[in-house]
Amino acid sequence: MCPLPLTEEKTPTTVKKAVDGVQPHKKSSDKTMCPESDDIESRASSSSSENGDHQQQHLRNIYNPENDGDEFIHRFIRKIQVTHLLRWLPLNQREPLSQVNCKQVGEEVVSLGKIAGPIVITTLLLHSRSVISMLFLSHLGKEELAGGSLAMGFGNITGLSVIKGLSMGMDPICGQAFGARRYSILSQTFHRTLCLLLLISIPISILWINVEPIFLRLGQDPEATKIAKVYMAAFIPELIAQSLLHPMRTFLRGQGISTPLTIAAIVAVLLHPLVNYIFTIYFQLGVEGIALALACNTFNINLGLVIYMVISENPLKPWHGVTIISIFQGWRPLLALALPSLLSVCLEWWWYEIMLFLCGLLDNPKASVAAMGILIQTTGMLYNFPFSMSASISTRVSQALGAGQPSSAHRTAVIGLLMAFAFGLSAFVFMTALRSWWGKLFTDEPQILHLISTVLPILGLCEVGNSPQTAACGVLTGTARPKDGVYINLCSFYLIGLPVAIVTTFQLEMGFVGLWAGLLAAQMSCVCMMVYTLIRTDWKHQVKRADELTLAAGGNDDLETSLLIDTDN
Repeated sequence: MCPLPLTEEKTPTTVKKAVDGVQPHKKSSDKTMCPESDDIESRASSSSSENGDHQQQHLRNIYNPENDGDEFIHRFIRKIQVTHLLRWLPLNQREPLSQVNCKQVGEEVVSLGKIAGPIVITTLLLHSRSVISMLFLSHLGKEELAGGSLAMGFGNITGLSVIKGLSMGMDPICGQAFGARRYSILSQTFHRTLCLLLLISIPISILWINVEPIFLRLGQDPEATKIAKVYMAAFIPELIAQSLLHPMRTFLRGQGISTPLTIAAIVAVLLHPLVNYIFTIYFQLGVEGIALALACNTFNINLGLVIYMVISENPLKPWHGVTIISIFQGWRPLLALALPSLLSVCLEWWWYEIMLFLCGLLDNPKASVAAMGILIQTTGMLYNFPFSMSASISTRVSQALGAGQPSSAHRTAVIGLLMAFAFGLSAFVFMTALRSWWGKLFTDEPQILHLISTVLPILGLCEVGNSPQTAACGVLTGTARPKDGVYINLCSFYLIGLPVAIVTTFQLEMGFVGLWAGLLAAQMSCVCMMVYTLIRTDWKHQVKRADELTLAAGGNDDLETSLLIDTDN
């Protein structure tokens, strides 16, 4: 099987290195693309008798008396470990995963880690920005903290989640186009997504400016509403900055590049407390200064990425291979992927808002809401790891499909799901072991601590399902099937999880624990449906879909040579 190493390719001066494991996209008749992969595919489609002869020959080779005894033992153990494990776990028996060896598994784990590692650090750093902002809000006073928290929650739900969801539509296009070496499609998709996000920012900004009557009709405190209105108006530059950040990070991640974003985020986060102090304390802008500091932080990250793309010779440039006409072409595949991705993200975010709302209907609403807030923050911290793995899997799968390597994409999906499941088990053990004192990091209120310690093992069980289902979402993204994710999230969270939460909380009188029982039911049903969807995946058919998608995204023209022409000139 053709492995996926980091390879040096003869590409234009702007592309010195190819992404991990991506080989040139050629027609199936070209046997020089990946001889081993072609050989495996032919073996997979051969008759059962030929397979039996092949296995007998393999056994004769293993039991060759001329082989050294130790070498025989090591080879036999490696064969048993990898072959039988992957035969039990494969998502599609038609793919020859039994041919995978330990070296290929190790290479894939390293390749996934190279992409996921920097993303974990980046997401944790970006999460720390909100912590710093909350510290400055609490320093200003209780009313500022209440108004700022209200505004941040509303901004996340109505603005940042929309930007994030729409930008996910370019993930499969960029990854598959890069795998197929249709480089100009990446640049064109970047500009289309940027235009889409800037356009959608206009109605969101209008909503934020006129947020005061909305909050008052929802029964919010008038003083907190006034502060929230000031914050939301100053938060609009952050919306614009995020509209540029998401396409740039996806543009680079589609090439397997994630470290520059981590470096830029480290620098920006280190400057964030100073910027907050200057805007909030020195210029005495209050909550308005905190919102502007967040926007300044994001603009600093964007500036770092732009500098990297200008001075580095490794990545593609978003300004190469783009014409005015090309920006207006190929919108249909982007929108077809962006809108379901948006709905999928919103469905997940809204679930936790519903959980908070239901907490207010319990017998002890204040303690329940406080405990739920702490547990949601804990879940968000744990979510950074499967999210990073999901992004890494999406990149690797899309690149392999674009390069015409279905077996490589299949292998990535299986190994990624195993890694995510291992993390879910680790999170369960971690949360169960620390349940007696984890809540003490946030509060000393006995009632809140009791609720947290009771629910933490259930939260850990939720992660056993959440981690692999998040990784499976990465597979669906890499194969350009966000609609499947929408149907699964809608069914598992709202048709299964929400009714279970309501019944167990109110009818069975389980209270706070019942809400998390509903989330557990949602996560477990979600991961089962995800795995079932991937079991039925025809990976060879996904290669054909990837070719069709990249052609459609390029306006049905073979535009991948435009970048080469530009660089040669």
